[in-house]
Amino acid sequence: MSIDKVSKAKQQTTMEAQENVKSKSTFREYAEAIIMALVLALFIRTFIVQAFKIPSGSMIPTLQIGDHILVNKLAYGVRIPFLEDYAVDFAKPQRGDVVVFIFPEDRSKDFIKRVIGVAGDSVEVRGKKIYINGKQIDDSHAYFAGDDPQTAGLLSRDDYGPRTVPANHIFVMGDNRDRSYDSRFWGFVDLNDVRGKAFLIYWSWDGGDRWVRWERIGNLIH
Repeated sequence: MSIDKVSKAKQQTTMEAQENVKSKSTFREYAEAIIMALVLALFIRTFIVQAFKIPSGSMIPTLQIGDHILVNKLAYGVRIPFLEDYAVDFAKPQRGDVVVFIFPEDRSKDFIKRVIGVAGDSVEVRGKKIYINGKQIDDSHAYFAGDDPQTAGLLSRDDYGPRTVPANHIFVMGDNRDRSYDSRFWGFVDLNDVRGKAFLIYWSWDGGDRWVRWERIGNLIH
């Protein structure tokens, strides 16, 4: 074989090796970027913000079926991953907060309701009006849609208590008072089961026709 042919063969081999190295380097960069993105997304979802979809009308008119919301998981503290407990407490849920929590009757489900009473409060409902510690509250978020066939006739809906909220618990109700399955029926929520505070509607559409509700996107949850 001539010197020129040997030289060309070496050059071709070198170029192929460089291309292989470059290809492996590009693949590695993409793989590392994807892994980092997944780790970051998992970290954010676990400790900072989590997205939820509203499947029912229990919080109408504040939240509509088809609203997609963001929940601040740092509002009350830092949770221990995979354990239903807080490692650090920043604050406690306050009356009026809209919170997501683990449903006491089925821990595989998450519920969203409004905090009505906190630890030590005496909660009473008389004729659909709410009394905290014996005084009627300004219940501006309340909405009454009429009887729901599933709850009609249950006295605990319109009249409840008085009952005192235990330590480390909250009493919650849906804003759609006539059509909400809440603390009036199944009791109090343990603070360790509170996942966070709802704060933003980032997407919303009509469940039937899939029309985007542009006017709701970006609305803060109060």
